[in-house]
Amino acid sequence: MEFNFLGKAFKGDKVIWCIFIALCIISLLEVFSATSTIAYRQHSHWGPILRHAAFLLIGFAVVMFLQRVPSRFFSILLLGLPISAILLIITMFMGEDVNGAQRWLGIGAFTIQPSEFAKISAIGFVAFFLSKMKADNEGWIFKTLIIGIGALCLLIAPENLSTACLLFGVCFLMMFIGQVSIKKLGLIALTGIAGVVLILGSLTLMPDEIAKKYLPDRLTTWKNRIERHDDKVSINDLKEDGTLAYKITDENYQVSHAKIAIANGGVIGLPGSGTERDFLPQAYSDFIFAIILEEMGLLGGLFVLLLYVALMIRCGVLASKCEKKFPRYLILGAGLILTIQALANMAVAVNLIPVTGQPLPLVSRGGTSTIITCAYFGIILACSSKLNDQDHEDVDESIANVDFEPTEEPTN
Repeated sequence: MEFNFLGKAFKGDKVIWCIFIALCIISLLEVFSATSTIAYRQHSHWGPILRHAAFLLIGFAVVMFLQRVPSRFFSILLLGLPISAILLIITMFMGEDVNGAQRWLGIGAFTIQPSEFAKISAIGFVAFFLSKMKADNEGWIFKTLIIGIGALCLLIAPENLSTACLLFGVCFLMMFIGQVSIKKLGLIALTGIAGVVLILGSLTLMPDEIAKKYLPDRLTTWKNRIERHDDKVSINDLKEDGTLAYKITDENYQVSHAKIAIANGGVIGLPGSGTERDFLPQAYSDFIFAIILEEMGLLGGLFVLLLYVALMIRCGVLASKCEKKFPRYLILGAGLILTIQALANMAVAVNLIPVTGQPLPLVSRGGTSTIITCAYFGIILACSSKLNDQDHEDVDESIANVDFEPTEEPTN
């Protein structure tokens, strides 16, 4: 009876539910640890974690609601694209500056991040048009997708280049999976790669004096991040005078302490005894994976990585079972953006790529990002819920079609 109740309450794929719950538990543990500096400043031991738990609870309610929504109703995400574009434009002029980036829009006592709404709207936008694509309309659908996604990414890029690149990359992969012409996709890929290389190359070669004088603040930030990442000074390197060449400065502060956290953690970690959470300014968001590696060790870090890999694999399995195209592309889009964003966050923490500002989905502390991430899970569960219903219907029909013929008793 209890299992039957749980099955009705938690609809959708059970593997996705397990991944979701596991990430929520890890999030509560690590954010509680990583927000020690905030707790100290606010003179409240429980304040930061209770705030995060409240957002997770709201997100859980979003999942419980969305899992029961028929997948066809997610076409309403089409309306989110123009609304997101308007919010992004408003943010450019009236947004709140946080850590040098104008990404947040204040609404009363709350702040929202319009780029998060733009991402989920774009996934729905691409999924809808790909589901309608046929041989005779591929041309105009492709143009519609490129114009819509391109315009949205251009609005996001000035203040959040990494999110714009992430979104465009995910939409590109969705179009590739949706069997858009390779020739058209190849042209877009070459144009995009050439543009990024040109911009990044120009920023790298430009003298600092000219950059500070003529470039916008965000472009200067990108330039500095790229240069810091390319600076491969080893901790044991010496200058000509015999002094150490490597020094922790304001510019490399976060990356340096992330490396220290990873080194401290070793294989099994230091549960509850990590120290770098007190030094990393963004220990609870951008660099939370470094804190996970310090407190849970290499084994814990691999477990978190495998959760996201399992999420993508499971989304691929569920998508392959979908008969209708729209839920199939929704599942793939949601799985791709969560997994790629997670990999980007982890790559920053271990210094594989420059700092991007991407949070670890569902694990990092946040408001808008946490709720929108939960919405992705709700969409995946809603689309997989129909698959489970179909499986039960098939079983019921097969049982109903069995003919039970009476067996003749053997005669003596």
